[in-house]
Amino acid sequence: MQPDNLISLKDDMVAFIAGHGMRRLNGYVTEEVPTVIFEEENPDGWKDFVEHAKAAGAPFVTMSEVVLEKSDIAILLDQLREQSFSGDSEDNAEIDDAEYLVNHVGKVGYLQLGFAHQGVMFIFETATDWYDRFQTLIETVTDLGGIVVDDGDTED
Repeated sequence: MQPDNLISLKDDMVAFIAGHGMRRLNGYVTEEVPTVIFEEENPDGWKDFVEHAKAAGAPFVTMSEVVLEKSDIAILLDQLREQSFSGDSEDNAEIDDAEYLVNHVGKVGYLQLGFAHQGVMFIFETATDWYDRFQTLIETVTDLGGIVVDDGDTED
């Protein structure tokens, strides 16, 4: 069973990385960087990942976390409501899902570890079920054109 808050896992990761004499760098590795995603079915597979980083001679491991903020949900709900043109039950279900996310405000829903080796970033990611649903809802809004565009910098 996967917890709905990854904070204790994060604490374990921090201690394990330090215990291997490695440093942590707060940083998120984006999709634009050449990456290899570490796949492991074992719940403690992240330990293997850190050990691979050490074996590869990586001086540090990047670490990123996402904590759900109330403002994230407010923006998501606004965009979902703007795009809800009808009383469609699918739209209502998405709004209900977004409203339910309030129960997870302040919780860590996503963790990413990474290390560089020979010009490639090796990545380990884990997320809660609610964070995966949050990402799906964000993608739905984005796919429907719900991105707010700030064109205040456009020239006349």
